[in-house]
Amino acid sequence: MSRSSSENTMTLTPQRPSLPMADLVHGNRSPVTCHLRCGDACFGEAPNTTRTSYFRDVAATALSRRSVLGAAAVGTTGLVLSSQPAAAAFREIAATGKPGTPGSGSLPFAAIAPVPNTVDAFTVPTGYRWDTIIRWGDPILAGAPVFDAANQTGAAQAQQFGYNCDYLDIIVTDRKGRRALLVANHEYTNENIMFPPTMDPSELIRTAMAAHGMSVVELRRKSVGSTWTYVPDSERSRRITVDTPFTVDGPAAGSDLLKTAADPTGRLVLGTLNNCAGGTTPWGTVLSGEENFNQYFHRPTVNVTPQEKRYGIGPADGRNWRSVDSRFDAVANPNEPNRFGWIIEVDPEDPMSTPVKHTAMGRFKHEGANVIINGDGKVVAYMGDDERFDYVYRFVSRDTYRSGGKKKDRAHNLTLLSSGDLSVARFTGDGLEDGVSDGTGEWIPLTVNGESVVPGFTTEQVLVYTRLAADVVQPTKMDRPEDVEPNYVNGFIYVACTNNTDRGKVGKEGATEPNPRNANKNGHVVEMQPTGGNHTSPTFAWNLILICGDAATAGTYFGGYTGPVSPISCPDNVAFDSAGNLWVSTDGQPNSIGLNDGLFKVPVAGPERGRVQQFLAVPIQAETCGPVIHDRDGSVFVAVQHPGEEGTWDAQTSRFPDYVPSTSAARAGEFAGPRPSVVQVTRG
Repeated sequence: MSRSSSENTMTLTPQRPSLPMADLVHGNRSPVTCHLRCGDACFGEAPNTTRTSYFRDVAATALSRRSVLGAAAVGTTGLVLSSQPAAAAFREIAATGKPGTPGSGSLPFAAIAPVPNTVDAFTVPTGYRWDTIIRWGDPILAGAPVFDAANQTGAAQAQQFGYNCDYLDIIVTDRKGRRALLVANHEYTNENIMFPPTMDPSELIRTAMAAHGMSVVELRRKSVGSTWTYVPDSERSRRITVDTPFTVDGPAAGSDLLKTAADPTGRLVLGTLNNCAGGTTPWGTVLSGEENFNQYFHRPTVNVTPQEKRYGIGPADGRNWRSVDSRFDAVANPNEPNRFGWIIEVDPEDPMSTPVKHTAMGRFKHEGANVIINGDGKVVAYMGDDERFDYVYRFVSRDTYRSGGKKKDRAHNLTLLSSGDLSVARFTGDGLEDGVSDGTGEWIPLTVNGESVVPGFTTEQVLVYTRLAADVVQPTKMDRPEDVEPNYVNGFIYVACTNNTDRGKVGKEGATEPNPRNANKNGHVVEMQPTGGNHTSPTFAWNLILICGDAATAGTYFGGYTGPVSPISCPDNVAFDSAGNLWVSTDGQPNSIGLNDGLFKVPVAGPERGRVQQFLAVPIQAETCGPVIHDRDGSVFVAVQHPGEEGTWDAQTSRFPDYVPSTSAARAGEFAGPRPSVVQVTRG
């Protein structure tokens, strides 16, 4: 299904269902999204209630870059620091484009005009087209029925593409570039617009459960640069759901904290939940982050432990999954929530393989994980905990990557995330006298040689209750750090901090140099440089490349670029093209600046550093997810999540992507309502 930039535009007035947060929503998301994605997390108290004085003290004294780096390096053997202050060297590299020298890439375009948040259209630049590769409900396994929105069942959904696709990758699998595997997460469901009101309640829950998880789908195309289509009934395709067995590895595998009556070994978990972003490894596996898993479990307030409270476990039970599966009753099964909140690893090349939950990488509300191979062969993974006032993490593998193409090399690489060390970031500002939010930082260890170094915490406790262990060492509280990804061209790391409207409220931490705005509704992007280009270094320099919003609004910053830029708010996921340009997808613009969410290109070096240009916009009430930039192939891919989020079955606010005007006009497999989908954008 293809569309040009001007076809099938609908302008609708959003309709809000009655929800607990309808008049009380905090931040920028719609109340529907807040309720369904994260269980109204932004309505309640932020789980991190620790009082951290460290950063306020450091910011007030405006320590020099050199003194902070020197202090951080004490006791470090073999670390060579530049004689030039790190943050200043960082700015010089960004200005000159060295190393890496990002270029323009091979996707020339004129930035689109911002799209108002009432428009139900997928908008692309002039000269480009968009095609839907796969939609919610499309059959992908042998024997799967044709999608029928009015008659969905759990059994059917378990064989079909899931709902609300988030992380996305297109992994080319043959030398001619004509076959690939599409891998996508399915974060959460919106039963109000998915199912008719007459649907049996138990079947509705089972169908929603089956719509979670992940999909692996085989793709084919006629030639390089042409549009991909998916292959129904392929033996290479796969659905991963809440019932799929996962093995548990790492130091916490077999811990008493993970054991249940159904799994007395603590090493076999059924399913994965609320999968948000992720990453693809150099050895061809996909990592996925289990994020807002807490909302699926019920625990009366009187029984909530401090550990559970820090993770948001409580009485909220809007999904009522425990009515069909007792695992989700956290009173009867108090350890079951501990079995979620991990980074999982899936091998898309082997549909019979068992996915893994990696305890060495810690447990929190993972947005995702992205890896880079360090110069010494160590695998380094960067991760964000997507919660107000939570932290940025780093994992360094114990063993080293093998680049050989033999099966034994890949088998070895599949174990790299099972053992290693976890640390958490502390950002130190150098003062704002230079007019820039920048400074230095350090990685504070939580485990060393696979063992806890946090006072009062065993290794198992550090990994299962990572948030509480991190609180002890006082890292920097960030404004919802979501996607954290290395740029393979310049070697820097980019952190998307979506927003935090709680910053500066009474009793809450106020603005700091790495989080420079109180009531931060627009978010920002942090750029980090490992000392000496070494991703295992205990120190780094940092800079805010974007302080988002409309350029006409005070308090914005675009990497030093002073010309016209596209307005941008609520950065969520990041990606890079072959020239190292940063691409940012957004989640929250409709409520923060009144515009549909989109995908934006941002050069990170040279004279156009910080120039934000909007490439596409998604339809009404949708979020732009999982951007994949295959610029050398002339393609951009995005996952369109929760289009028409605020509608109801009888009053849909979006018709994307089928754009069928009514149920009576729908053909088999179509839907007169919104379907989260994966879209490819190409020249044409």
